[in-house]
Amino acid sequence: MAGQRHRAKKSLGQNFLVDANLQRKIVRALGAGPRDEVLEIGPGRGALTGHLAGRVHRLVLVEIDDELAPALASRFADDPSVQVVHGDVLDTDLPRLLPRWDEALVVGNIPYNITTPILFHLLRRPRPREIVLMVQREVADRMVAGAGERAYGALAVGVQSVADVALLFPVPRTAFRPVPGVDSAVVRIRPHRPPRLEPEEERRLRILTRSAFQWRRKQLQKILRRHPALNIPEVAVDRLGEELHLDLARRPETFSPDLLLELVRRLPDDALGD
Repeated sequence: MAGQRHRAKKSLGQNFLVDANLQRKIVRALGAGPRDEVLEIGPGRGALTGHLAGRVHRLVLVEIDDELAPALASRFADDPSVQVVHGDVLDTDLPRLLPRWDEALVVGNIPYNITTPILFHLLRRPRPREIVLMVQREVADRMVAGAGERAYGALAVGVQSVADVALLFPVPRTAFRPVPGVDSAVVRIRPHRPPRLEPEEERRLRILTRSAFQWRRKQLQKILRRHPALNIPEVAVDRLGEELHLDLARRPETFSPDLLLELVRRLPDDALGD
């Protein structure tokens, strides 16, 4: 296949997984069976695809590369269960690709430079059943970090408030060609079913979290009173601390997603605008 001679493009953040044992380990972690519909993001040369095609009910590949997308289409032309979508995953309406999106499985080796946008694109409503991604190790650590840990921040709150996330195993940089400058890890994300938050709660939590971690070295009470994205009277801040028995003089990184959500639920309706 011509794609096997394809040179990685830095502009697309391409690093191809060449370790066959790790390829199989990732596919096993996904746990896809003959009844499952699977979306693979950035299949590249088809390292994971080859372990999935013919083993699942339907496999949709989203590939942006102008050379690799047609090469994949040619490779799997005789397999009606495989569909290749040539495009940018961030511009793709993913639920439209698979009719049972809420039961779909997602897998991918995600480019480091757009990991967070892809992650939150996948976590928009409606959400798939399960997501297994290979990401930069530092990002994986940030996703699973708990309150008070050094890596804890807006990414952890954003993911953990809507899903259960686990770091499954590390992937050394030597498993790729070309060899990247960092190590990777595979994470599993299982969106809460049913969702534990209402859509409006999710929106308000995002605003609070974004504001809090922009000023993460300040006390939370000062952020609530002074951040320009918030509109919270000082008396309301004082009342919050008393009602929830919380010390709002603590910094944001000491508040778990559940505590931040409780704050959101107690704030005045007009406190968190667009």
